[in-house]
Amino acid sequence: MAHQSALHSNFGVDYVITYRFPETSNIEARDGFTSLMQALARAGLATEVRNGDNCCLLVFVKVGSEKRFAQEVYRSRVKDWLHGVRAAEPAKETQSTLSGESLNEAERFRIIHHLITSPLDEGGAGIIPKEGRWKNVESIFPLHDHTFNREWIKKWSTMTFLSVEDLDEIRDRFGEKIAYYFAFTQSYFQFLVFPAVFGFTAWVILGSFSPLYAIVNGLWCVTFVEYWKRQEIDLGVRWGVKGVASIQEKRRDFQHEKEVSDPVTGETVRIFPATKRLGRQLLQIPFAILAALALGTLIATCFGIEIFLSEVYTGPGQSLLVFLPTGLLTALVPTLTTLLTGVATRLNEYENWETSESYEFALTQKIFVLNFITSYLPIFLTAFVYVPFGSLVVPYLDIFSMTARPFAADEKQLRAPQASFMINPSRLKKQVIYFTVTAQIVNFALETIMPYVKRRGFSKYQEMKSERAAKKGGAGAGVTINDLPEEAEFLKRVRQEANLDVYEVATDLREMVVQYGYLSLFSVVWPLTPVSFIINNWIELRSDAVKICVEMQRPTPLRADSIGPWLDSLGFLTWLGSITSAALAYLFSNDGLGPDGTPASIRGWALLLAIFFSEHAYLLIRWGVRLAISKIDSPGMEKERAERFMVRKRYLQDAMGQDVMNAPPSQMEEKITRASLEEDARQGSLRTTSPQDHFWSRQRSWEESVKVGVNLIEKMAPKETKKEQ
Repeated sequence: MAHQSALHSNFGVDYVITYRFPETSNIEARDGFTSLMQALARAGLATEVRNGDNCCLLVFVKVGSEKRFAQEVYRSRVKDWLHGVRAAEPAKETQSTLSGESLNEAERFRIIHHLITSPLDEGGAGIIPKEGRWKNVESIFPLHDHTFNREWIKKWSTMTFLSVEDLDEIRDRFGEKIAYYFAFTQSYFQFLVFPAVFGFTAWVILGSFSPLYAIVNGLWCVTFVEYWKRQEIDLGVRWGVKGVASIQEKRRDFQHEKEVSDPVTGETVRIFPATKRLGRQLLQIPFAILAALALGTLIATCFGIEIFLSEVYTGPGQSLLVFLPTGLLTALVPTLTTLLTGVATRLNEYENWETSESYEFALTQKIFVLNFITSYLPIFLTAFVYVPFGSLVVPYLDIFSMTARPFAADEKQLRAPQASFMINPSRLKKQVIYFTVTAQIVNFALETIMPYVKRRGFSKYQEMKSERAAKKGGAGAGVTINDLPEEAEFLKRVRQEANLDVYEVATDLREMVVQYGYLSLFSVVWPLTPVSFIINNWIELRSDAVKICVEMQRPTPLRADSIGPWLDSLGFLTWLGSITSAALAYLFSNDGLGPDGTPASIRGWALLLAIFFSEHAYLLIRWGVRLAISKIDSPGMEKERAERFMVRKRYLQDAMGQDVMNAPPSQMEEKITRASLEEDARQGSLRTTSPQDHFWSRQRSWEESVKVGVNLIEKMAPKETKKEQ
């Protein structure tokens, strides 16, 4: 019923294609549009066209041939079966496949999107937005089901924890990739309950830099990551996508170097030499060095300026000047990060990955390096440079005096103190609080408030533009003038959705992984970190749902069987956290004061020993937790075993009959008599027989074997047991 309601409210539209041609000649725009309509028709899709805005057409797409669509569903399910994603072979008849296992909304949209975008040789239309001949195709998106969206947001606003059924609902609507993000965030939120309670207790009783808190937090991190690995498998089995990563789509931009014949299948395969790709991948090393130098220099420079202004400079305007480094970081870090991300993307394209999955995996790894530097380097500088070496470094920070020289009354206000320098022991804690509380609030505001302001501003601009055009007698006000009354509200909503941004689930996943890094690496500094995160993540889950429903175009459903390369990032941060937590607990073991800016108080052997034992404890605990979790059964594993059993049982029944699992039938009813034995002996004398033949001819069936065995038991068994005596 919900699906029918969605179709009714959206006039049966499956997808909308925006065709925009503001800078295209009339003839070229007409030819391109004609090619678009022909390609969609060849793929078995029906179309309707309406006016958009600003030289834009809205092409509404739905399934035109149900038979063609059923064949595409059958082909998709057979492909899953051949790759081991589905345990059972689909029914031989196409219609039987659909009637036996109905489509959910996500699968329907995914297959229709495949028809629109897949190459011509695969039966699709081959339409890729903004590429090649389709440069005027701006976007392809399904329409929101606003009835479901309202109910979804209302339901979630009153819930604390999400159930598996709630995740199933997300999967049925938006696909497995987005469902995995919500499942991960929900599992992370649930797991945060324990560290939040323990962290609050540690903050009250133990204080900061507690070795006990560091040990418990490290154990929690290992347990969470290993639990999530199992959870991914369970959800993959539940949603029928376990192993779907093996079905990899070829990249259109892949440039093969030669064609060879597969020695097994005989098919012609296009390949790019792995050694050549490896040589190109080696460019990641200078890229990582360049990114670390560029971002590291910028962050370290702003860090030095901030130290100088807050702890060296004593002139007028100090309270305002200390915000200068923050302004520089806010303005320059995003710009530099965007530039380096562009370089990483170009490098990833140069590596010439064959599949979309491998391309995304490699790009995610490069992006993670950039995020790691921008997110954690400031705290690393404070913890491992400022605190241990502050008294040695600060006297040289007067090189930054140029930032405050216009405001200083004399040179003395710009010079480092000649007396022994005292570091600020609370600086590290304040910095961790900023990144785990203030930065989370700022990021939430940027994610939710700014898109709303942007959308309202754009809408107001379009209204003003239309009004000016109407006053001048132009065509700008005619966007809606030809809309039919029964379509007017619907078309208004579609035009609004066409101007929304595209949702990228990788962005939200990256945000969660970076947050987890703060908890793993630095929460020993401020044990209330998990308390802040559990509050933030409850809001984050709801705000992300609102963002998908209101601020973004409805995402195209995509399949996945995990959170992808971000799982490796979680493992890396957990390992690194075991090192940083041990180092911080040791450095600040003197009631949280730290080395006081002088490295003389640090015993190198003790620090290295603490790190050594912590890392090896991490490896041992990870092995133990992984072993323990592997021994615990789960609904997903039980379902997988049941499916495999049913497949084997059905195969045996088809091959050997329905009674294959029952007791063997009686083969003969003839009793063993003297006459029958004499007849067998006479028949045996007529042919040459071996001792083996004689051995197997004495008992003709399993029933005769039972009789002989029972007779022997009666003869050999004692008449009375000891108990009876």
